[in-house]
Amino acid sequence: MSLSEKQEKLCTDSKWDFSNLSAIILNCTLKPSPQESHTETLIDVSRQIFEKNQVETEVLRPVDYDIAPGVYPDMTEHGFERDEWPEIQEKVMNANILIIGSPIWLGEKSSVATTVIERLYGYSGHTNDEGQYAYYGRVGGCLITGNEDGIKHCAMSILYGLQHLGYVIPPQSDAGWIGEAGPGPSYGDETEEGRAGFDNEFTQRNTTFMTWNLMHLARMLDEAGGIPAHGNQRTEWEAGCQFDHPNPEHR
Repeated sequence: MSLSEKQEKLCTDSKWDFSNLSAIILNCTLKPSPQESHTETLIDVSRQIFEKNQVETEVLRPVDYDIAPGVYPDMTEHGFERDEWPEIQEKVMNANILIIGSPIWLGEKSSVATTVIERLYGYSGHTNDEGQYAYYGRVGGCLITGNEDGIKHCAMSILYGLQHLGYVIPPQSDAGWIGEAGPGPSYGDETEEGRAGFDNEFTQRNTTFMTWNLMHLARMLDEAGGIPAHGNQRTEWEAGCQFDHPNPEHR
């Protein structure tokens, strides 16, 4: 879909420079490319806002990759013959912003989304140059679509996982659309009234707010050099530092 007049105006009137930021959006649909993905149709709203603000953006579907299950960075080191997750992990680590998109199945995020978060977790033990966990200084959000209740439940699970790994979660960092309960049109499907969800003010507003909040907070963190490194450095903790207390034995 094209952005609405309101969404376009926000981009046109912006006084902020986001051109040094990048975003990766993982569409955790169960449908491999090039099948139509309703989740990607909603993702496209956020993507267009990013791109109109010069944020380098990539959308990919993990289902298109051969991703082994597990909680280690490279599962070929743990019994699997093939694992393409490290390629995705590299893209995640090069991005300031991560959005996980997921359909709802049985009230839960997709099995692909679960696998993605497990694999992200497998890298969480790595640290940055300051000794903090590697995901520090990045921001995360999520987009959910479906034909059954569960937007907030799925968002709760995804956003908890991201913040636990070290991502900063800005305000209003989730959005979604669900149609009438039961079989029926999904987001973006053609109906007699137009394409489902495109005129839903709640969904469009929340998707817009989420995208702008992700850009604003990512920019703030980038300008600040990330999260201040004190009291949160795993390397210092393991070396015996007691933060804010003298420790003459530590060098």
